[in-house]
Amino acid sequence: MWHSDEPFPEVDIILSAAPLPTYPESVRLDVREHCRHAASPLSGVKTIAWLNNVWNLQEAHERGFDEVVLLNERGEVAECTAANIFAVRSGEVLTPPLSSGCLAGITREVLLDICPRAGVPIREAVLRPEDLYGADELFISSTNRNIVAAGEIAGHTIAAVPGPVTIKLGELFSAYVPEELVRSGEPVGAPGRPSAKPAAG
Repeated sequence: MWHSDEPFPEVDIILSAAPLPTYPESVRLDVREHCRHAASPLSGVKTIAWLNNVWNLQEAHERGFDEVVLLNERGEVAECTAANIFAVRSGEVLTPPLSSGCLAGITREVLLDICPRAGVPIREAVLRPEDLYGADELFISSTNRNIVAAGEIAGHTIAAVPGPVTIKLGELFSAYVPEELVRSGEPVGAPGRPSAKPAAG
C-alpha cells in the first residue's frame, strides 16, 4: 500500500535455492528481553520483516551462542528467532502459549498433536526464564531443524543433552514425517519433499 508513483517492474519475485545449513547436535541459547510484543495485532504472524530477529541472532552469535530466547513485554518466554522453545520438567513437556507472541510453528503443532498419542504429556504454559534455567531438558523446534536439544541457556547448563524425552520426541517426529507423506499420497523421498531424517537431536 505504501509506495511511490514509480512503475513497478514487470518481474518482482526472485527465487533462489540453496542447501539447508548444518546444525549442531545441541545448541547454546542466550536470552533477550523486550523482543516480542505479544499485544501487537501482528503477534504470531509470519512475515519477511526479520530485522529484529536477525539483529538479535547476530548479537547472540557474537556472544558465542547459537540461538536466542526472546521474551515479550511481560518478561515471559515467547520463542527463539527462528524456532519454538520447549522445556521438560518431571517428564512433562511445556511450551509457551500463542498469547506469548510466539509463532504457531508447524513442528510445534505436530508435537502438540503426537505427544499425547505417544503417552508424553505436553501442554502450553506461561514460562519465564527461570523455568528454562531449572528445566530437566530443553529443546527447540523448527521446520528445517526438526528437534534440537539445548545444552546451555544464558550460562545455565542443562544436565541432559539430549535428554530421554527429547530423544523420544525426535524419534516420534522422525517417524511421523514418512507416515504423513504416505497418508498424503506422496512417496517418501519424492522430489521437493523434505527428508524424513531429523537434522539434529
